[in-house]
Amino acid sequence: MHRDHLSISKQMHRHFFIYRPTATSTMNPIQLLLVASGLAVASAFAPTVFVNRVAPSPLQKSALYMVQGQGDSYKKVFVAGGSKGVGRLVVDKLLAAGSDVVAMVRSDDAVKELSALEGVTAIQGDAMDYKAVEGALYGCDAAITTLGGGHGAGEDGKWVDYVGNNNVIEAAGILGVTRVVLVTSIGCGSSKDATPPSVYEVLKDVLAQKEKAENVLIKYYTNMNWTIIRPGGLVSEAETKSAILTEDTMAIGSIHRGDVADLAVQALSSKNTEKKILSAVDPSIASAANTDGHTAEAFALA
Repeated sequence: MHRDHLSISKQMHRHFFIYRPTATSTMNPIQLLLVASGLAVASAFAPTVFVNRVAPSPLQKSALYMVQGQGDSYKKVFVAGGSKGVGRLVVDKLLAAGSDVVAMVRSDDAVKELSALEGVTAIQGDAMDYKAVEGALYGCDAAITTLGGGHGAGEDGKWVDYVGNNNVIEAAGILGVTRVVLVTSIGCGSSKDATPPSVYEVLKDVLAQKEKAENVLIKYYTNMNWTIIRPGGLVSEAETKSAILTEDTMAIGSIHRGDVADLAVQALSSKNTEKKILSAVDPSIASAANTDGHTAEAFALA
């Protein structure tokens, strides 16, 4: 109850209960009517106590999971970008870890493919549509977004690398989903100098959009336990299991998409990665971008 209503309630009770009849006092019908009216008005302003016995909603359960800490994994994880590339591999890794997955995808084929997997709820929608993202994310207790891919701006001049990722971040904030892993790229923010100038020149527009999404997460969602993962050059071969996360902002190199997915899912359930910006590279892969043979120290996930 608002404090002004509570104050009025107290005043009304004081006003209408000053009459205290004695054994010899009598009231005529008009006086009785006035007192009864006073009781009714006072009751209208009196605070009411409700006992809520309704079962917790999916959102309340999500908040409970976050407060208690789920330890090894989250119960239901939203994946943006789950139809292909790193995002599709993230779906498989989450299922293997025991989590249910909600994947928002655009095509009929992607919906059909993912819906065939036990533990996956595939929702057809566009990440550029905030309401679609919010509806799909409702009831989840964590989110991983890998949106991007370097396709450039749409006809409206908007990039999924920023707008899509921003929609996921904003919806998570609105719904109270406080665990978010954002996958961007080396070359964003503090890792700009790690990228060879010739490479950065080619990628600067998409990197700028990804960096904008990073900044939204870092600056405006301070209550979130977010993690930003910046992979190096992506390779589509089988994962090596040798890839690492590192806080070294000068780390550069290549990494297989499967290893990025594996590290993202590991980071999701690692308390050590909360509010961390980490580059992802594979020291076992020779990279032309790493011209000086720079060696990065691995970040401890556990």
